[in-house]
Amino acid sequence: MSEKQLPTIPHWIDGTRHESTSGRTAPVYDPALGVVTANVGLADQGEIEKAIASAAAAFPAWSATSMAKRQSIVFAFRELLSARKHELAAIITSEHGKALSDAAGEVQRGLEVVELATGFPHLVKGDFSENVSTGVDVYSTKQALGVVGVISPFNFPAMVPLWFFPIAIAVGNTVVLKPSEKDPSAALWLAELWKEAGLPDGVFTVLNGDKEAVDGLLTHPEVKAISFVGSTPIAQYIYETAAKHGKRVQALGGAKNHMLVLPDADLDLVADQAINAGFGSAGERCMAISVVLAVEPVADVLIEKITERIATLRIGDGRRDLDMGPLVTEAHRDKVASYIDIAAADGATVVVDGRGIEVDGDPNGFWLGPTLLDAVPTSSRVYTEEIFGPVLSIVRVASYTEGLELINSGQFGNGTAIFTNDGGAARRFQNEVEVGMIGINVPIPVPVAYHSFGGWKDSLFGDSKAYGVAGFDFYTRQKAITSRWLDPATHGGINLGFPENE
Repeated sequence: MSEKQLPTIPHWIDGTRHESTSGRTAPVYDPALGVVTANVGLADQGEIEKAIASAAAAFPAWSATSMAKRQSIVFAFRELLSARKHELAAIITSEHGKALSDAAGEVQRGLEVVELATGFPHLVKGDFSENVSTGVDVYSTKQALGVVGVISPFNFPAMVPLWFFPIAIAVGNTVVLKPSEKDPSAALWLAELWKEAGLPDGVFTVLNGDKEAVDGLLTHPEVKAISFVGSTPIAQYIYETAAKHGKRVQALGGAKNHMLVLPDADLDLVADQAINAGFGSAGERCMAISVVLAVEPVADVLIEKITERIATLRIGDGRRDLDMGPLVTEAHRDKVASYIDIAAADGATVVVDGRGIEVDGDPNGFWLGPTLLDAVPTSSRVYTEEIFGPVLSIVRVASYTEGLELINSGQFGNGTAIFTNDGGAARRFQNEVEVGMIGINVPIPVPVAYHSFGGWKDSLFGDSKAYGVAGFDFYTRQKAITSRWLDPATHGGINLGFPENE
């Protein structure tokens, strides 16, 4: 089938599919097959205006709708999503490539926020203070803003939007979602589910596009707030541009997450979790662990254990009940793979090379297997840059202090972890590390829906609340600390995905 015969993924405007008339499209791939399966229409200025105008027109009636009615619609959406979540997971796998179990876990984590949104009639209650001055009482209320924009990344085409729009809708805002053009079908599916749940037309809009659509949301006077997840350079651009135009902004950027391993740690647990956090979703996670700081003398034993586990991983088409799928596009795969040559040129040892692996899938897929690098110099681009792929670096350090200094000297401050059986060292790490989210014997300390999510330094611009776009109560940054001590005898084995029952 030629590209001209392929279907074109439309926008969702005013409660219906809206075919793009811009004449511009972008290809959407099945990464496991390496073929274009659809094109997505890229919005022009007229379509941007139409999408925002529809959301603006829907706002007065929606914000005036009773909390009880809004809550009933969110409940209906929750029930539909829960019943059909595996259908959404299949869509994610077909366009992103991640293993189906990982995609199902992604949907489940998004569902948590929908469930939180069903309780917002209680959470948006105002305050009353009596007689603050003679004969003066004070009331405070929480009110919706209006049209809010969500600009979401390719790596979680369902979970990240679901972090934002259920809350925004529950409190009375209308939402324009600009999904990644690499995997836009999940957003359209969610829009149709809202329609089925009874959401009025215009309250939820999907605007497909590229930078033109992004800039339209950032500069339009009807858009009151923006939430973004993506790379640090784009996050900074989003924050600066939207703030310049008077909008509330939360822009979550990139990461280079470290795992500090002390000599007393359970190395079997460490190896299992390094596999999970380094190679889950092919490393295409902002919370992925990409650097293991091994306090000597444990590095050699740890590398042996990680290597043994890599050999057991099944790589291939995510629809075949495997451990890891392809990368999202050929260009991204090639960029990630180029870091292996950079590492070798900079003096690192390539312990496991993920290029040219045998896969359970079509040879034309965008494959790169788990890659393990040892003795990576901290001056190398492999160490300093976010790779966003299945490349795990080992950096050997002499002490806890040296490892801590490396973490704190980096430009990113998204997530980190320490593995140790020393409670005092864990508490010290929590107090001394300059990172927004911290795991203790837990490699990916992603909090539940009602806790702060977001890093420090160049991992975040603006506010850190995942649901701050709802239009009220913007919070300051805070650490979200996970302290879960695991019994080495029962910590379990390898699981690259988000377990569905978490």
